Amino acid sequence: MSAGEAELFLRLEQLGVTSQTFHHPPVFTVEDAKALRGRLPGVHCKSLFLKDKSDQLWLVVAAEDRIVDLKQLAKAVGADRLSFGKPELLEEVLGVRPGAVTPFGLINDEAVRVKVVLERAMLVQSPLNYHPLRNDRTTQIAPAELLRFIESCGHQPIIIDFETLADAAETP
Repeated sequence: MSAGEAELFLRLEQLGVTSQTFHHPPVFTVEDAKALRGRLPGVHCKSLFLKDKSDQLWLVVAAEDRIVDLKQLAKAVGADRLSFGKPELLEEVLGVRPGAVTPFGLINDEAVRVKVVLERAMLVQSPLNYHPLRNDRTTQIAPAELLRFIESCGHQPIIIDFETLADAAETP
């Protein structure tokens, strides 16, 4: 059985992580979130659940407006042909549904099946905003505390400079 919001907040508390959670109507896309969040401060982020040709799973987390070129990203992380993971697999591994994908879902990846990729530019801003396993809430957390949480789940994130990837994609 997947950990829920209560288990997530207990883990954060055990780690000494300070966070703040805001309630709002459910959101399913970045556009929904922009329309409904009001003036919630910080960097608003998106999380992509991907798999590659060899069935390696990936969680890519970036600022909401970051364009993620899957071909360039695959080259950068040594993956072969990234594509979106199926909703059933997302729920099985991270315990969330589409629209609620979040790095907090790593609490449910006890087998450490997912490789985590974080945007470098996102990590130098604070606070960061993510869904706490459900898409009708947003939880703010500092970048260092996000990293501590991810590592407590057994993951060592790959930190990527997406600006460099974008420049590489534009170079003929």
